[in-house]
Amino acid sequence: MLSGERISAFVPTTDGDMARAFYVDLLGLRLISDDQFALVLDSNGVTVRVSKVPAFIPHKFTVLGWEVSDIEKLVTELSSKGVIFENFGLPGQDEKGIWTAPEVDNATAGARVAWFKDPDGNVLSLSQLA
Repeated sequence: MLSGERISAFVPTTDGDMARAFYVDLLGLRLISDDQFALVLDSNGVTVRVSKVPAFIPHKFTVLGWEVSDIEKLVTELSSKGVIFENFGLPGQDEKGIWTAPEVDNATAGARVAWFKDPDGNVLSLSQLA
């Protein structure tokens, strides 16, 4: 029923200015609008709504991620801009924080993932599929 419809992503923030600096200035998402309720951003045709909330507790799992073609390049570039990539001590996670999925099945074998947080502590990810 909804498979042909466009999807929107939602991420909370307690500080709209800080979120705008991160998502627009640092990550390069295009700003569509900024009002008292949310920042509305475009990420390659997908609407990302950064909802302004008074308080929340960030989840410990990924809430927003990007599929990328060159994870090494983007991790290096974002690291040079001050983004800190998480190291969870997973087998197959390198010193840059890039984890390579083990060969459990053909669907995930060799996929690579790197996690980082936005200023509110939301866990974000970059994924390069094998």
